[in-house]
Amino acid sequence: MEKFSITTAIDYVNGEPHIGHAYEKIFTDVIFRHFKKRSEKSFFLTGTDEHGIKIQKTAKTLNITPKELCDKNANSFIEAWKLLDINYSHFIRTTDDYHEKTVQDIFEKLLEKGDIYKHKYTGLYCSGCECFLAEKDLDEEGNCPIHGKKPEVVSEENYFFKLTKYKDKIINHIKNNPNFIQPSYRAQEVLNQLENIEDISVSRAKTNVEWGIEVKSDPSQVIYVWIDALSNYITGLGYKVNSESEENYKEFWPVNYHIIGKDILKFHSIYWIAILMALDLELPKSIYAHGWIMIDKNKMSKSTGNVISPKSVMEAFNLEKPDALRYFMVTAAVNGKDGNYSDDDFKEKVNADLANNMGNLLNRTLNMLVKYFDGEIKAEFINNELINETKETIDSVLKYFDEMEPALAANKIIELVDSANKFVNDKAPWALAKNGDMVECGKTLYSILNLMAKVAILIEPYCPNIASDMAKQLKIDVNMKYSEIEDLMVKEGKLITKEEIHPVFLRLDSEIMGDKKKQN
Repeated sequence: MEKFSITTAIDYVNGEPHIGHAYEKIFTDVIFRHFKKRSEKSFFLTGTDEHGIKIQKTAKTLNITPKELCDKNANSFIEAWKLLDINYSHFIRTTDDYHEKTVQDIFEKLLEKGDIYKHKYTGLYCSGCECFLAEKDLDEEGNCPIHGKKPEVVSEENYFFKLTKYKDKIINHIKNNPNFIQPSYRAQEVLNQLENIEDISVSRAKTNVEWGIEVKSDPSQVIYVWIDALSNYITGLGYKVNSESEENYKEFWPVNYHIIGKDILKFHSIYWIAILMALDLELPKSIYAHGWIMIDKNKMSKSTGNVISPKSVMEAFNLEKPDALRYFMVTAAVNGKDGNYSDDDFKEKVNADLANNMGNLLNRTLNMLVKYFDGEIKAEFINNELINETKETIDSVLKYFDEMEPALAANKIIELVDSANKFVNDKAPWALAKNGDMVECGKTLYSILNLMAKVAILIEPYCPNIASDMAKQLKIDVNMKYSEIEDLMVKEGKLITKEEIHPVFLRLDSEIMGDKKKQN
């Protein structure tokens, strides 16, 4: 693969980052790290959405400016993603000067083209969704189905985008490109929404919303979220309307994937696509809509008080590195469905897979190598006894990532470790050593270590710190490309000393972890 690019939705900075935000960023980061090992060049864009009435109102209640609120909360997201080792290429804020200028130019271009027009409108406005809703969109009690509140009746003169003009073109694109909307079962949902689509408001009167990007040719209006926030996917790459776009835009647009939550699929697969069509720009190759993360099988909600942050999980379990949380979150859901977080499930999953299974296998194998061979790999030990199982796993991992199923790919990696555990128990190298069959004992240990070297490369997108630690003990390069992995062999010679061996992941309820927690 020559190049790979991916984006997340940008997070609204009216509050602190929670585990739902973290799920999307971790999911995307794992996809990005995987494909980085398969491509020559790669790019990962994320950021924050910083305009709108909610920011304006919250800032007023706190007696600070909207920009001060945005600066504070945007930094919270930046710090959270640093904590979780999110390896993004660029972080865009919609208050960045370059973004605001290009958004103004985009608006003027669509205005000149006749795709934007001014119109007096009375409608039902949900401040949570930041959009107008039709009565058919409301629940039986007349509330927004997502936010559970009645929308307010708003009357003002705004600019509207001719969404209906692009309706048939969008329908044809979805039908002619089966991988455009993923998972595929969501495509029909979008097609159903397109049936009764109407033109959309793309500005708000400044008398109602002050905090936004001004319309250049009409300063009485501010540009609304659909052109402002959605345009980040191209402005963040350096797209320019009236001059030559930057190299990142030329290189990485159209992106391979927009990763978004299922609740904003309509805005990305209809509104954003129509805007791109109106600008005569290429469309993203695919839009992937993931599900939500539930907390103890309940939807996260401020009103129920079950909103948790990734930082609080790491602190509760005394985690210095985010690998366990990253691994759990990505494996919590498959095929775009909802996932669930609970403390008990988290502890059980990571203890079983990362500590008892993967970590323990590497640790005891290295200790046997030191005990029986002083940590040395001898020439007569080198063999490929588990090569078939390893090759099958590598092929499966690549296939599952192509299908956007990192959870299933992780399962295959752990299944390979299961096979290795069975292999070492069946071979019983301790018994071979006791009986004096040292060559067979050495071959058995080498087979396991060679397999674990490949596991380290495969698990790295999920657990970069654990993988790096494994690679260090096995003397391999954790950043190697997947094209090199089948030929990877642990080298002959002195591999490790007893002092260099340590567990790559401690059980969350282990005595050592307990002692570390007491010290804090």
